[in-house]
Amino acid sequence: MLLASLSVLRQPLSFVATKWQTLIRVAGDPYRPELHYMRGPGPKWRAKYQASRLDRIR
Repeated sequence: MLLASLSVLRQPLSFVATKWQTLIRVAGDPYRPELHYMRGPGPKWRAKYQASRLDRIR
């Protein structure tokens, strides 16, 4: 009788365990895209446009 009740519970418990594992994996994902976005002009752009900017100021 106990064995029968355990087998009945196996599928719902397996479903809950799978969903829980998925939630933990998604919540603990270390990927943060804002760390990878370009945040403005880099040194190559500055080297190219810095001279023209200084000429306009003078």
